[in-house]
Amino acid sequence: MPQPKAQRVILKGTKPVATRMAKKKLGFRPEKFLSEAGKGRVVSTFDKGKIVFAQGEAANSIFYIQKGKVKLTVVSEQGKEAVIAMLGAADFFGEGCLTVQPFRMATATAMAECSIMRLEKAVVLQVLHNEPAFAEHLLSYMLTRTMRIEEDLVDQLFNSSEKRLARALLMLANFGKEGQPEMVIPKISQETLAEMIGTTRSRVSFFMNKFRKMGFIEYDGTKTLEVHSSLLNVVLHD
Repeated sequence: MPQPKAQRVILKGTKPVATRMAKKKLGFRPEKFLSEAGKGRVVSTFDKGKIVFAQGEAANSIFYIQKGKVKLTVVSEQGKEAVIAMLGAADFFGEGCLTVQPFRMATATAMAECSIMRLEKAVVLQVLHNEPAFAEHLLSYMLTRTMRIEEDLVDQLFNSSEKRLARALLMLANFGKEGQPEMVIPKISQETLAEMIGTTRSRVSFFMNKFRKMGFIEYDGTKTLEVHSSLLNVVLHD
């Protein structure tokens, strides 16, 4: 017996909706794209201290940190080194190659064991053109990074070395970023901290001991560093 006309309309109407929902669920997801190796995407592991790329090398790819921490350093013509960024999971670096930057402007070094994806420039440009979701994801990151650089500049110009050190430690522990802060961060040398905030190792040592005595951090100088949210008091205090 043929089905009533009204019932056929209902049954026919449900299939396109389900199909559209399935297509929506299967749409491009930047997080998935950045988690799996594929065409023009290679995931490698770097031990602590290994160089991902060096200043002056040809720039033909960008990198995405899946796990671990990376520092970016620059060396002047006079041989003076400075740390310009400390990056962690979900951060990009080397993105300058997407413009007209032919050579690396900094050296990227693993601060701990890292899992890092290398994305060829041509692949990234193609995905940026074809997938608005990825373009939005990368643009959001780059705008946030630009704001961070501006904040770092203001920090260097107007804050004391004590406040700069407190802010650097909080940033290393991911306070203020999405997700849970990392109270315990891998060992980082006082020399590196000094390079990050533009002061001497002796000043860093003085303030680290001060923060420890006040209960803002737990630090023995050899293994790990535990940062407490109370360290914010140093940054916020006038």
